[in-house]
Amino acid sequence: MAVLANSFVHLPPFLAKTSFRSSRKSVTTRIPIIRSSVEAHDSVDISQASSSESELQKSDVWRLFSEAQQNILYLDKQRMAAVQELNKANMEIQTLHQRIETLEAGKHQNSIRDNSTNLWELLLRIDSMVLTGMIDKGDASDLRRLVMDSKVSLQDDFVPLLQKTDSELLAELRRLSLQTKRSGFHVIHVCTEMEPVVSVGSLGPYVTGISCALQRKGNLVEVILPKYKSLDLSEVQGLQETQSEFYSYFNGQLHANKIWTGVVCGIGVTFIQPLYYSPLFDREMVYGYSDDFERFAYFSRASLDYLVKVGKYPDVLHTHNWETAIIGPLFWDIFANQGFAGTRIFLTCLGFAPQCLEQPEKLELCGLDPSRLNRPDRLQDNTKAHLVNILKGGVVYSNKVVAMSSLSSKGTIIRSLGQGLEPTLSTHKDKLVVAPYGFNQTMWDPSRDELLPENYSVNDMKGKAICKGALQRHMGFSEDASSILVGCIFSEISDVDLENLIGFLQNTALSGIQFIFTGESKVPRINSVLQSLSEGVEDRNVRFINKYDEALTHLIFGGSDIILCPSYEDPVLQVPLKAIRYGAAPILVTSTERRFRDFVELDFRSTQFSQYISTFSNMSLMQALDEMRNNPLKWSQKIKEAMLKDFSWDAECYDVHISAYESLKN
Repeated sequence: MAVLANSFVHLPPFLAKTSFRSSRKSVTTRIPIIRSSVEAHDSVDISQASSSESELQKSDVWRLFSEAQQNILYLDKQRMAAVQELNKANMEIQTLHQRIETLEAGKHQNSIRDNSTNLWELLLRIDSMVLTGMIDKGDASDLRRLVMDSKVSLQDDFVPLLQKTDSELLAELRRLSLQTKRSGFHVIHVCTEMEPVVSVGSLGPYVTGISCALQRKGNLVEVILPKYKSLDLSEVQGLQETQSEFYSYFNGQLHANKIWTGVVCGIGVTFIQPLYYSPLFDREMVYGYSDDFERFAYFSRASLDYLVKVGKYPDVLHTHNWETAIIGPLFWDIFANQGFAGTRIFLTCLGFAPQCLEQPEKLELCGLDPSRLNRPDRLQDNTKAHLVNILKGGVVYSNKVVAMSSLSSKGTIIRSLGQGLEPTLSTHKDKLVVAPYGFNQTMWDPSRDELLPENYSVNDMKGKAICKGALQRHMGFSEDASSILVGCIFSEISDVDLENLIGFLQNTALSGIQFIFTGESKVPRINSVLQSLSEGVEDRNVRFINKYDEALTHLIFGGSDIILCPSYEDPVLQVPLKAIRYGAAPILVTSTERRFRDFVELDFRSTQFSQYISTFSNMSLMQALDEMRNNPLKWSQKIKEAMLKDFSWDAECYDVHISAYESLKN
């Protein structure tokens, strides 16, 4: 409306001129004509004057009419401009409203994340009250359940509660009388890795992935970790030291420990720091020391002593690999009658090697009786009878064992993948289940990946072509949408892999295909060879990158048509799962093409992933290239069907775990 108002204030020249003339004319017509006799004698005839005046009036009227028309046209033009400005303003207002709604939605998500963190800070404050003697274990258990049962209605009150002193907080919690039925499981992981605070293999992503999936669906999950020197504490929210020590048993004595608490990825985490035995975890590496058994036996016993001290009695006590497998024997021989009537032991094996073989007398360090446990049906190793096998003890003393494998069936694992534990696994086969690895679908999602130049989804694949063009430009390739771009991402490369890689590149049938190889080796010599190979490649369509780059890795998944996979069993990088998600075909290199590794026959009787991956596993790279060229519509449909598959932690992996928990409860 401001534009319309201004159009009447700042009049155009011809409009201003017309107004002046019109005013002058009206004044002139009111002045009487007075003539003297001389003027009358000299004037023209009155009739002629009248005629001239009439003509003049007609001319002025016509001119006024024309100018009025111009005024009307101008005002109409200004009116249209004002309407356009008004419409533009309305669109801007609508856009602003949409942005406000988006920001509010983001604020809501942040609020959810903040509430999760605040929830855990509140629960961990209760643990601190037990350690300082303010409340006993029974009160603590009731208060935890009260907080969890009323967490939805309490979300807005988390911050004010946390700002209170311990005595004020305790009084406030005791006044709360919300009584709702508890649902879901209380799961405590006792483990040696958790991504992103400490992760050196596949255990870290697994613990975080399955914990978040379980908690997203209504279960209460927490983690206990050693307080390593190498922890990335920047990833811990609300990290604080409990102002009290607790004691745990080791080597015939009680030893003091500090407790640190915080929140990682929305999961409450407790860090146990030994005082007298502080050198156990004050080291650069997580594993690889001659006293690893002593280190993790101390941590396992301390974790159980801590749970008793604070009165936490979870539904599931979840242990992992040999490092915390000793918790099984400890639990049933020492702790089961200390309030854990409803707790069951769950062991995850991410492979069955290593197993940790030790002298039987070392079991005494954490309070176990070697004479009771060094038996064939308990911890005695199946082949070296003079040693005890810690992982075997975990299998024997757990209520449920999950073997993590995306490809192998339960039968195959029992028959041939137990690394010497096959007789034990066969005896305890009823407690064994198989779960596939998942991946973080929130971080790896092409429809909202912030590291991609353009997002895309199965319903709109235009962004895939833009990502491909960006990748081609970044690597110095010719930017051609019709060129087939093949990526290969590996976590480690050996001498054999390197030899096969060189032979693979010499296959003339692959000439003209754009290749990107990225990865690195822990062996400096191999990295030097890779660098030399990269510099010596004459084909301008081959690139080597011998270091890991997070942004480039996302772009390779987003821009590649095919991703070469050294293996489909990939718990660390999870290349096949990410390739499927990003619309790139995961293809193994077959023996006729000088493959990277010996191809292991897939067991299609196991997981949903192993059943589906046959879509690509039966296809060589050359066959995939031929189908892309000769049947583009069929190929496109195959890729879109793959993108719709859900192989995240929230899918089959979650289902297997929750089903196993339910079987323990029943």
